[in-house]
Amino acid sequence: MPYSTVVRTLLLSFLVFALLTLTWTTAQAEPIPPLSPLPVRGYILVDHQSGNVLAEVKSDERMEPASITKLMTAYVVYKALKSGKIHLNDQVTISEKAWRTSGSKMFIKLGTQVSVDDLLRGMVVQSGNDATVALAEHVAGSEETFAKLMNQEAERLGLKNSHFTNAPGMPDPNHYMSARDIATLARALIRDFPDQYPRYAERSFKYNNIEQQNRNRLLLTDPSVDGVKTGHTESAGYCLVSSAKRNDTRLIGVVLGAQKEKDRFSASKTLLDYGFSFFESRKLHDANTPVITTRIWKGQENELPLGVVHPLYVTVPKGQAAQVSTTTTVQPTIIAPVQKDQPLGEIVVKLGDQEVSKTPLVALQDVPESGWFGRMIDAILLFFHSLFS
Repeated sequence: MPYSTVVRTLLLSFLVFALLTLTWTTAQAEPIPPLSPLPVRGYILVDHQSGNVLAEVKSDERMEPASITKLMTAYVVYKALKSGKIHLNDQVTISEKAWRTSGSKMFIKLGTQVSVDDLLRGMVVQSGNDATVALAEHVAGSEETFAKLMNQEAERLGLKNSHFTNAPGMPDPNHYMSARDIATLARALIRDFPDQYPRYAERSFKYNNIEQQNRNRLLLTDPSVDGVKTGHTESAGYCLVSSAKRNDTRLIGVVLGAQKEKDRFSASKTLLDYGFSFFESRKLHDANTPVITTRIWKGQENELPLGVVHPLYVTVPKGQAAQVSTTTTVQPTIIAPVQKDQPLGEIVVKLGDQEVSKTPLVALQDVPESGWFGRMIDAILLFFHSLFS
């Protein structure tokens, strides 16, 4: 083959490859279509692992959560179980207040004894207000004291637009949550108490010869859905926090204030399908694994590994994972003593030029102070280090 022909063939091949690459890159960079309006007052869709928000409307507005409140009630009860304060086989004597609680019921009888395990299923599956009050009284002695525990947990979890006055979610002007807070709480419940979460997938529960179906109808229509909780009062409308896992991705959707019951299910299904269709998650770092190692002064160790408390994920539009980058920043001077999980920096995740998330970098081990001689030597070294840095 003549040399000129070879050159023309190579140039043509390169041109075709370049055009195909440009076309592929352009196609991947196309914006995701916006979500169509949903028949609800407010909503949010988040990835469970990364916490990245995929869609939202009025997600920070304070709204009445109705029985979605029971997620916080459950969180406090699960924490008491984990600490050993209470046990699943504890027998709870049903008080008159619990027995008389209005709304949805487990139909427990006054003065009888019911196990914590049965009460949990009565609260989670049947949404029983009577079971919920009984659990609150068992953990804290009274529902009023239990509500204080709920608010303490809300503050600890960073729920900025939530306040609780009762355990079941009865209407009260000072009882509210936002869609974002509900999603944050659902993520925490699934992450912190994985052994308790399977209750939310139970389709029915029978107690006192009365069988009641789980009000979350998505459990019947979508096999990927395994929770989480419905809510309804006349003032709150129809609400639902749903969670579904497909392959390695779990999404959490929250819809609040639908006027019709069917709308909360159709809106939730639309949210979940939208997220799974257009987004994907990638793990960037494992928990308790060094991301970087930094110098520590005046300690029994000279180097300190930093990492993340929980696995670090990022959720991005499908096909754009290659555009993800991370940068780390660390406090310029770290001096012992340092405690495990102490924040000492942060890791910033970007998609192209857009910041996606910030996550604290924490110490992965304790580093006590060194002896007086070691501290003296490091003080001298630190002085010269500061001069030249």
